[in-house]
Amino acid sequence: MRTNVVVDDILMASALKASGLKTKKDAIEEGLKLLVQMRSQKAIKNFRGKLKWSGNLDKTRTDK
Repeated sequence: MRTNVVVDDILMASALKASGLKTKKDAIEEGLKLLVQMRSQKAIKNFRGKLKWSGNLDKTRTDK
């Protein structure tokens, strides 16, 4: 999707420096991906303690 946005110059420079990304487009896309990921993780946390799991934990562990 093509769009125009106004982004604070200092914020963009900091994002590019911190991420090592080369372009503003890459920085914006990475930021949007991170936002979606964080919100998805937040939604998943709502299931804590509410789901039932059946299985053998000892059998599924691979770090023995």
